[in-house]
Amino acid sequence: MDTATHIVMGIGLAGLATLDPVVASDPTTFQAVVIGATVGSVIPDIDTILKLKNNAVYLRNHRGLTHSLPFTALWPFLLTLMLSSFFPAVHAPTLFFWTLFAVFLHVFVDIFNAYGTQAIRPISNRWIALGIINIFDPFIFSLHIMGFIIWSTAGHPGITFATIYAILIVYYLLRTLQHHRTLAAVRRQLPGLTKVYLSPTMRWSHYHLAAESNNRFYVGKMDGMILHLIDSFKKHTIDSQNEWIQTAMLDKNVRAFLSFSPIYQWSVVQRKELTVVQFTDLRYFSKGMYPFTATVWVANATIQSSYTGWVFSEQKLRKKLALAQTK
Repeated sequence: MDTATHIVMGIGLAGLATLDPVVASDPTTFQAVVIGATVGSVIPDIDTILKLKNNAVYLRNHRGLTHSLPFTALWPFLLTLMLSSFFPAVHAPTLFFWTLFAVFLHVFVDIFNAYGTQAIRPISNRWIALGIINIFDPFIFSLHIMGFIIWSTAGHPGITFATIYAILIVYYLLRTLQHHRTLAAVRRQLPGLTKVYLSPTMRWSHYHLAAESNNRFYVGKMDGMILHLIDSFKKHTIDSQNEWIQTAMLDKNVRAFLSFSPIYQWSVVQRKELTVVQFTDLRYFSKGMYPFTATVWVANATIQSSYTGWVFSEQKLRKKLALAQTK
């Protein structure tokens, strides 16, 4: 989920925590739980700072180690230790429980969007991305804001957010059912698919689609149960014997892209003295183009420049590659 939603979920958990007799009866523990739950609900995304280094490092690590099983336990331990030094009278086991709940909820809701997490690492480094809930869901966010309004006026925070989370459990179940119905509709309309990736939007029955069969890629949109096909490509296996591909595969940006993207097409284009090798993720079609790419400029069997990330015009991509070339 987006950062704003994680924050409101953390505060909402602090409201839910008032159903806990220890939290309800101890103002010190309540204050610590509010801080612990709020910080715990966002701290797994601390790896976003890696974007300051470069996109390759960010792609390889975001929602990876910091969302893993060991760190899901480590974050609440560190937060409880830190907050206990500021609130010596706090009931530490209660603080740890609610902070753990906040961290777990962060990781749990992240697996429902199309980006996903490595939530079961180190058991498996597989990305778990269910594609059921959009990164930002207006219903989830608005429900929390409504809860805060009730909390600040007349409502009991514990009862208010117990009701809200009961509603959200039903909402997640209904969205999961909708996702499976849409997936079945895709397979009916495009028989023979081997992989299907549905990316939810903010609208209930609208999804972005990327899929593949044994010999083709498909890109489209689902409007309810109706498929609108946008593109269809012949599927080409990466030519590992191609000298340009061999060179590009050594690049850190390409390796990061390939470690993240499960469905992509590739191309090799000669442009004057440069050879342009490009890998394009098919899941993110937007505004008539595929903005998530890894692109390499190769000349004389040497990488001249490379970039991976989101760009929405060929002109901007060339500027980023030219900038990287000068560094």
